[in-house]
Amino acid sequence: MFRFFASIAVLFLCIQAEAQSTTATDSTQTPAQKAKADSIRIAKLEASMIYPFINGGKNSGVVPVNNPDFKPDPNMKYKLLFEITIFNRLRQQKDINHGLTEVCRIINLHIASGIPEKNLEMVVVVHAPGLFSFYKNEYYQKKYNFENPNIELIQNLSKKGITFIGCAQAMAYLNMTANETVPEMKISLTAQTVLSNYLLKGFVLYAIKEDKF
Repeated sequence: MFRFFASIAVLFLCIQAEAQSTTATDSTQTPAQKAKADSIRIAKLEASMIYPFINGGKNSGVVPVNNPDFKPDPNMKYKLLFEITIFNRLRQQKDINHGLTEVCRIINLHIASGIPEKNLEMVVVVHAPGLFSFYKNEYYQKKYNFENPNIELIQNLSKKGITFIGCAQAMAYLNMTANETVPEMKISLTAQTVLSNYLLKGFVLYAIKEDKF
């Protein structure tokens, strides 16, 4: 009996020592080492991403998931309304607008979930500083001294059936004119009536208002 309890005690001490060793190893990692480990992990995720609708830049892809428990009804009509108000931070103005990237990510997620592209109806309403991303190239160059990185993506999204609508009220305050925006952009008196119009038609609103990237 003594040997039995002695063996149990030894086993417990071994497990405890192993746990302490693992904790000690984790705690001895420097912030730089942890950041590197996270960076490697994220890089692997990004390498596995798929883009079933469109590649809208970094963070627009979908990490594949095997046999998810919930799957949306692929036979329904999905009406998606996106509201973009953000404009990239100063050092990121050479990159695609993060709001447009998020639009691509959400659509990619729907299609990756098994919803056919033909069952998607998509509208993007733009106001506030988000409008700057819709400048024609010549006006974007004049304002920021380099080419507008958003134009090709806007054109490709438009070809895929997405409607873009800009707010004339915001444009007035931002000292923009309709002539300065890309031809894919339709103009409304105000973004507010675009929102109410489509919401009353049963569209689901994705408000992309804060730049969290």
